[in-house]
Amino acid sequence: MAKKLAVVLFNLGGPDGPRAVRPFLFNLFRDGAIIGAPAIIRYPIAALIATTREKTAKANYAIMGGGSPLLPETEKQARALEAELAKALPDVEARCFIAMRYWNPLTGETARKVSAFAPDEIVLLPLYPQYSMTTTGSSLKVWRETYKDPGRQTTVCCYPDEAGLVEAHARLIRETWEKAGSPANVRLLFSAHGLPEKVILAGDPYQRQVEVTAAAVAAKLPADLDWTVCYQSRVGPLKWIGPSTDDEIRRAAADGKGVIVTPIAFVSEHVETLVELDHEYAELAEGEGVSPYIRVPALGVAPEFIAGLARTVADALTADPKPNDACAWRCEKTGASA
Repeated sequence: MAKKLAVVLFNLGGPDGPRAVRPFLFNLFRDGAIIGAPAIIRYPIAALIATTREKTAKANYAIMGGGSPLLPETEKQARALEAELAKALPDVEARCFIAMRYWNPLTGETARKVSAFAPDEIVLLPLYPQYSMTTTGSSLKVWRETYKDPGRQTTVCCYPDEAGLVEAHARLIRETWEKAGSPANVRLLFSAHGLPEKVILAGDPYQRQVEVTAAAVAAKLPADLDWTVCYQSRVGPLKWIGPSTDDEIRRAAADGKGVIVTPIAFVSEHVETLVELDHEYAELAEGEGVSPYIRVPALGVAPEFIAGLARTVADALTADPKPNDACAWRCEKTGASA
């Protein structure tokens, strides 16, 4: 009988329709990794934020048809990864399961499906290439609290310079630039979701790992490339890591350059790419006189990326599990820990 392997793919999740927007926002902001306060304080704050932001969020999701495309995008990745694993591990029955942090399918539902599958091996594979306590750390914490059934578990907590990830980014940048007519006077912006500065100062390796990914991708592109890392999606009054994507667009305008923007920390299209990058920042660029404004697509099911995930899963099967599913085996060189 073939060994049974469950690969659990973690991601943020997104509302699947207008009615889901407020509960999605509430789930997001009640997470202790997002708002670090006791539950008795955090829950009312989350409810207030969800209520006050509901209208704006619904307008953003309306641009995408009323809901987030993140789950369908992740399902495509799951099926592509299963096909790749069937080739890489022909003696293993591998099945991919999706666990979303803030909307369906939530971790509890996914844990029950994994339990019913009764795997011999479980590989926990967040679809966040760069580790942060607010994303990977939060997802893994809920999984450990939820899944209590058998199966040897190995965690992949980050893969910021995985060869397939890097090559997929580089290819998509080259192809997008060429499709736009190969403009010469452009600056490449590696745009990643931002975090409050205090999270990084507390030891979170996310910013360092984003920089690792960007440098590895830039090394695959022309040596004279003008590029920088920047951060988007800032909310709230706290100081966030920078430079911000909007400031970098303004700087490009001051320097008389166009920009080509690539989502370096998002592997799927969702609100941060389809609304922020495609609409909000595009409008800012037009207003500032930045031309051209070019956006590189997210990785999706890029074959190099999927093959890289399959290699990562295969590597995980030969790794020694860490106590309490700690994931340092993959991330020691960039400082991540769970």
